Amino acid sequence: MSSQPTIQRTLSKAILKDEVRIKLKIWNTYLTGKLIKFDNYMNLIVKDAKEIYFGRGGKRSKDLGDVFIRGGSIIMIAQDREKLIFAQDDEEKLLHKEESEES
Repeated sequence: MSSQPTIQRTLSKAILKDEVRIKLKIWNTYLTGKLIKFDNYMNLIVKDAKEIYFGRGGKRSKDLGDVFIRGGSIIMIAQDREKLIFAQDDEEKLLHKEESEES
């Protein structure tokens, strides 16, 4: 069974949100912004993107504007309480996990 329908379904939900959080393969780097387009390869166009980096000097952020993110550089996309987690050793394998709601 292909993970492609799951990716498209989840990204279709994410495109409706005001903001998504994207973890990149670059060490401790995240992007946040409004997802506006995606394709079958999980390439993304994000509007009003902000880069957030957590390093030895603490947290730094930088406004980037509109950006194109290549799907191969993405580790995780988070929206609300849902996370998409991609296994490092197999880019085709997609683990979809819903975090439990706290009361």
